[in-house]
Amino acid sequence: MTPFDYARPTDLAEALRMGAAAGAAYLGGGTNIVDLMRERLAQPSALVDVSTLPATIAETDGGGLMIGAAVRNTALAEHPVVRSRYPVLARAILAGASAQIRNMATVGGNVLQRTRCTYFYDAEGSSCNKRAPGQGCDAVGGFNRIHAVLGTSDACVATHPSDMCVALAALDAIVHIDGPLGQRTMPFGDLHRLPGDQPDRDTVLAPGDLIVAIELPPLRFGASSTYRKVRDRASYAFALISVAAAVEMDGDRIGDVRIAFGGVAPKPWRALTAEAALRGGPATAQAFRDAAAAEFADARVLRDNSFKPVLASRTLAAVLGTLTTGEAA
Repeated sequence: MTPFDYARPTDLAEALRMGAAAGAAYLGGGTNIVDLMRERLAQPSALVDVSTLPATIAETDGGGLMIGAAVRNTALAEHPVVRSRYPVLARAILAGASAQIRNMATVGGNVLQRTRCTYFYDAEGSSCNKRAPGQGCDAVGGFNRIHAVLGTSDACVATHPSDMCVALAALDAIVHIDGPLGQRTMPFGDLHRLPGDQPDRDTVLAPGDLIVAIELPPLRFGASSTYRKVRDRASYAFALISVAAAVEMDGDRIGDVRIAFGGVAPKPWRALTAEAALRGGPATAQAFRDAAAAEFADARVLRDNSFKPVLASRTLAAVLGTLTTGEAA
């Protein structure tokens, strides 16, 4: 591991000053960046420990929730307001990683974790444009069962690994940022980038930017929500497909709906096409499958992951069936 400096600021202003230095990186729980440093995929000259900044969860005046970026994943999943008003978020967090990792990982760090693509981590034997732009992408012609089918480019087909982020995308979360450009907010869906011809850039954050909080807007039907993750084994595996969904019924028809997919794209994938297809329509298995087909109409499957659109359709139908009728469709 390359030598680096370590600093623990006492307040946000000091953290931002230290984080703005060339080569500095922020440290939350360390569950991702330490791995990246061990593998020499990240070599910051200094780590600025922001894990001791205020870790609060507070209700907003409008009925939403403000979550400090230093909040640990376990604390967020166990919070009574999250469990009652946003169960999709609690379920997504509990589906991710091991209990030990959830106890250490922070909300801000989870949002900014990098892909777990095996070619990205194989610095000695594989080409990866996300790791070294212009090098090529061995995943395209390699073993690509876990890779993306939506939002990809010729330069990168890696998936975003977070479960929590899929729920945040479905909930229309708002990201609160501070840094050299000042305080600002952005919709969660605008934070992560699709690879295009710059796959090494995962987000739109500028150097020195720090996520300070994630805000959940009030959602009147947030309690009618859930998360389902399909993976190769029951514990500590990344999603082949995951679905975060919330549904409001209007009689026997769908009044409103929120859907996001994980395991299918380089960013948490908000299924706006599927949502539009479902609003005002019947809560039937056929309607659910048709909505999924519309969402995946432009999917670019690879040699080993052509099953993903079908699996996504079946998973969405099962989730929506449970939320609308109590029975999997």
